[in-house]
Amino acid sequence: MSGDTALVLGGGGLTGIGWETGILYGLARAGVDLTGADLVVGTSAGSVVGAQLTSGLFTPQELYERQLGDAAGEAAARIGAGTVARYALALARSRDAAGYRRRVGAMALAARTPDEAERRAVLEARLPSREWPERRLVVTAVDAHSGEAAAFDREGPAGLVEAVSASCAVPGVWPPVTVGGRRFIDGGVRSATNADLAAGYRRVVVLAPLALGAGKVPSPAAQAARLRADGARVLLITPSAEARRAFGRNVLDPARRDPAARAGLAQAAAHVTAAREVWEGPAAP
Repeated sequence: MSGDTALVLGGGGLTGIGWETGILYGLARAGVDLTGADLVVGTSAGSVVGAQLTSGLFTPQELYERQLGDAAGEAAARIGAGTVARYALALARSRDAAGYRRRVGAMALAARTPDEAERRAVLEARLPSREWPERRLVVTAVDAHSGEAAAFDREGPAGLVEAVSASCAVPGVWPPVTVGGRRFIDGGVRSATNADLAAGYRRVVVLAPLALGAGKVPSPAAQAARLRADGARVLLITPSAEARRAFGRNVLDPARRDPAARAGLAQAAAHVTAAREVWEGPAAP
């Protein structure tokens, strides 16, 4: 599918949610509102932000303000050293990207995690609407059994809460999510942004809380470069040094969401001109 504008929202835990909402509010406050994009692609944390944005129930300012304040009552999680080591081992032992995703999927299926229904309730509480929006929203995940990528939308088998829960199912931390009898895990296992799903769109802004790729997992920069090579105007925004400090060492810590959001708002000023040129400038040839 092709169109004019695409907003790609990458994964990055609770700090990623905060930072992305800060960036979006800062740009909107400066007169560059990305929330009316023809396509929104959400991966993991970005799926939460994408669902919130496309619901039409909150302004960028309201979404930003929801990230602020006391995080008491929200449980922190952590991607432990053992889990990271298993990711690295899966990467080293895999001949191709699909093989890597299958290995990580097997790890996720075997891991001891909270109950699937319990985790779904947490994600459901973060969404202002449980229904797919009229606007084009694509939520990414990975089939834990086959390693195949999934791009859920309103025409597919997953409800919105199911799709977002699957996209946020960090392997080894949160349980895989059942959709149509299959189990799905975090879309970030394929790519931190899955920005290639914006192919064919002429103006693309990519927010990537996690800027790196690793071996068989393409980096946001590589995917952005491919979109540019295909003729799109593309702006890739990654966290500043100040934002990375605000994230701290645990992107799944609710207490870091507020400082991450504030850091995103502060960083947005540096990208206003570039975002306006991509979003509002002359059409790409």
